[in-house]
Amino acid sequence: MLKFHPEGSKIILISTLITVLGIFGVDSLLHDNTVLRIIVQCTLLFLLIMILQFFRDPVRVADNSDNHVLAPVDGKVVVIEEVFEPEYFKDKRLMVSIFMSPINVHVTRYAVNGIVKYSKYHPGKFLVAWHPKASEENERTTVVIENRVYGEIMYRQIAGALAKRIVNYAVEGMRVVQGKDAGFIKFGSRVDLYFPIGTEINVKLGQKAIGNKTIISKK
Repeated sequence: MLKFHPEGSKIILISTLITVLGIFGVDSLLHDNTVLRIIVQCTLLFLLIMILQFFRDPVRVADNSDNHVLAPVDGKVVVIEEVFEPEYFKDKRLMVSIFMSPINVHVTRYAVNGIVKYSKYHPGKFLVAWHPKASEENERTTVVIENRVYGEIMYRQIAGALAKRIVNYAVEGMRVVQGKDAGFIKFGSRVDLYFPIGTEINVKLGQKAIGNKTIISKK
């Protein structure tokens, strides 16, 4: 079943109205110029379709388990490496980064079950999402969930060059369920997952990840 994320409701409604009015308006204004009229109308329809696909929210039932970590978003695995995490852990962690292009589903889902121990928004720059300093300098949210098997797992929503708003539903103290809606990043972005050093990772660089389906780690 096709549905759209609530965060896109306003822009979808406005875009639809603009498209409908634009198509009928152009039909009147350019009635004698068939080629230009068709080009403008097709462009309006194309832009509407792009907005609709960006805010799509496919129904995916997660295989809920404390023994694995699921991909929180759709995208491409672009980084698997040990890094120093300065904000919360203040030590080395194993980071897995998933980059989302504008054509990917941009819903963020909880990768694990557990209790939210930390949730913070950081204003910042809008460097391209794959930039090495994006995780420290871009607009972002940092969330830490305490899981029964993995301990504390961090994920970070990072805005890209086009993203202008990050939506984060995680609140400290709340219990979250793996696979449920955790937020949204509008127009291009990346999500980083931070694991304890030594955690076995089940994905490879360049692999396509599917939110709620791809197992990032399994115990």
